[in-house]
Amino acid sequence: MLSYQHIYHAGNLADVQKHALLAWMLNYLTGKDKPLTYLETHSGRGLYKLDATEAQRTGEAAAGIQRGQREGWFDDTHPLSRALQKVQAQHGPEAYAGSPLIAARLLREQDSLHFAELHPQEHSVLATVLSPFGAKVYRQDGYELAQSLLPPTPRRGLLLIDPSYEVKSEYDRMPGMIAKLHRKWNVGVIALWYPILTDMRHEAMISALQAQSLQKTVRHEVRFAPVRDGHRMIGSGMFIINAPFGIETETARLSAVFADL
Repeated sequence: MLSYQHIYHAGNLADVQKHALLAWMLNYLTGKDKPLTYLETHSGRGLYKLDATEAQRTGEAAAGIQRGQREGWFDDTHPLSRALQKVQAQHGPEAYAGSPLIAARLLREQDSLHFAELHPQEHSVLATVLSPFGAKVYRQDGYELAQSLLPPTPRRGLLLIDPSYEVKSEYDRMPGMIAKLHRKWNVGVIALWYPILTDMRHEAMISALQAQSLQKTVRHEVRFAPVRDGHRMIGSGMFIINAPFGIETETARLSAVFADL
């Protein structure tokens, strides 16, 4: 599906959780001198302006990252803060980095970056945003790209799977897809983001994932009030395979932040 536009939701509370965990994991992985590979299946445009009409219309960023920066949810040493500070210094105070630009700002010259995005306009913007970083940007189905590149070179690394879930069947296909990817790349960190909706449709997907023989899994979920009347998203989740050592410290910290909202 090509109708989804993340500009309406950029910087929302789900992004806060997802991007905080992503930044923490990338910071951990770059703690070693060895190069790594980073891949995304659903990349978006990579850079958003929170003063854009679309972002202002929903108010999701105001309730998410803008509130978080105002209230100090992340100190200056947190890798998400470091990435956003670099992005805002270059693109202005209303700029917000999607996961591709967060990764590009935290990774190093020796690391390999691969991003898939099917939407033609989003792909075009993404390619421009990432051009200074030597990243490879593909207008290709993200699952097909992951299948073709895994296991990658370098073998260390992280794959972020972050679909829009516009189609309900996305939940049904995910356990089988992740099983295939994990078999091809059993040493890689595989991080799956998913929304928590009022009908709890994610539960069957997570149960199927937990029933598999996956390594070092972490399930982290946060809950929050709907951003407006009738909005079905009431939380955000990340399911991580080969979760980096010590991530429980960050998940516990995030849980405490969201518990106080």
